[in-house]
Amino acid sequence: MRVLAVASEAFPWIKTGGLADVVGALPAALAPEGVEVTTLLPGYPAVMAALDTVERVEPLPDLLGGPARLVHAAPGGQHVVALDAPHFFARGGSPYLAPWGQDWPDNPMRFAALSRAAATLTQTGGYDALHAHDWQAGLAPAYLRFDAPRLPSLFTLHNLAFQGQFPADIFPALGLPWDAFGPAGVEYYGQVGYLKAGLWFADRITTVSPSYAAEIRTPEWGMGLDGLLRGRARALEGILNGLDTVEWNPATDPLLPAHYDAADPSGRAANKVHLQARMGLAPDPDAPLFAFIGRLTWQKGIDLVLEALPAVLDNGAQIALLGTGDGVLEDRVHGATAANPGRVGSFIGFDEGFARLCYGGADAVILPSRFEPCGLGQLCALRYGALPLVARVGGLADTVVDANEMALAAGAGTGFNFAPVTHPMLQASIERAIRLYRQPEAWARLRANAMATDVSWARSARRYATLFHEMRAGG
Repeated sequence: MRVLAVASEAFPWIKTGGLADVVGALPAALAPEGVEVTTLLPGYPAVMAALDTVERVEPLPDLLGGPARLVHAAPGGQHVVALDAPHFFARGGSPYLAPWGQDWPDNPMRFAALSRAAATLTQTGGYDALHAHDWQAGLAPAYLRFDAPRLPSLFTLHNLAFQGQFPADIFPALGLPWDAFGPAGVEYYGQVGYLKAGLWFADRITTVSPSYAAEIRTPEWGMGLDGLLRGRARALEGILNGLDTVEWNPATDPLLPAHYDAADPSGRAANKVHLQARMGLAPDPDAPLFAFIGRLTWQKGIDLVLEALPAVLDNGAQIALLGTGDGVLEDRVHGATAANPGRVGSFIGFDEGFARLCYGGADAVILPSRFEPCGLGQLCALRYGALPLVARVGGLADTVVDANEMALAAGAGTGFNFAPVTHPMLQASIERAIRLYRQPEAWARLRANAMATDVSWARSARRYATLFHEMRAGG
């Protein structure tokens, strides 16, 4: 079976977040299940530079205002098609933001072009189904619905907070029939909703964890789309994300100073020394070392971490903070670091090697997200033996087994959960983790459980493959 995936980013060609990791890893995970995936990406400069041997080129003479090409290649053995549309993608900055930090003003047309190209290629390229990811590809199922012959589409929602809503006056330029503009279509509170289009027109919908699939059908977390999602409940399911366990492997990771595995985790001690030195923390091998790795935003709960610092510092622990985001929160991180030398370390920005060192050297990783569709950080932490301490929401709740008294008695537990998502509950969870850290045998058992957790794509890939076959059969 042949599937065309379309997304705004995919690792290793272009990455700003977890979306790229998922889109980049799924093709290899689906191959053993008999599903061949080709990935369509915007022709950003980085993507075009990565295409070594071009297999063929298809012209698109007029793609929403300018000439374009579909450039087929197979870098690293992965089937990739780049949408080479210089009027949309041959520019600096990030995939979504101009160098001055604002959204590109033509983002509506840039990603409409990506969706239009995806629907066209699905029809002409001999594919059996289309797999569209997030709002940037949300119009693809809409275009495909009005094409003939009609092929099935799957829309995967990675984060409902990002919806791609634009003024209604762009609609005539999209090339969709007027029938598509209305509540039973792309219209959303008088605007054009790209994510809403994907949710409405796709044959099936997935999101990235079972708990998040339930949460987004509630008014609290549905962000205005809960009614639509409840109406499409039979087409919606949550399938957990996984990790590329070859790429993420502490036994071979070239970015770690010391390698280790579940059978012999002793290399973590050397990594802890390196992490303490790099973060300006006191060289104390016995201090519990926590890490926060991620965006410094309200969603990710960095403010809760800063408010819970007494639980860390009053118990002789240390914390390393790595990330970038809201300027006010960045300033608070700087302030906490300056006020607690040797105990709080921080790096504002993102560095892949630094993140790997945190996973490979910290004793625990804190993920106090107020909502989390799936999250990859806790999967990385499990894989690398840094016990995840997570809010009991979304995919965090689905992937981390709390080391409560009953779990410990049964030899289970892979980390720590807390709810509700408040700083007193986070503080209590940190204190509970520190007490267990002071019991080396119990901590070692938890770490072994964590590292034995199957965080691969295997189970989820089988479910995706089944879904694609059901779609092809008309189910």
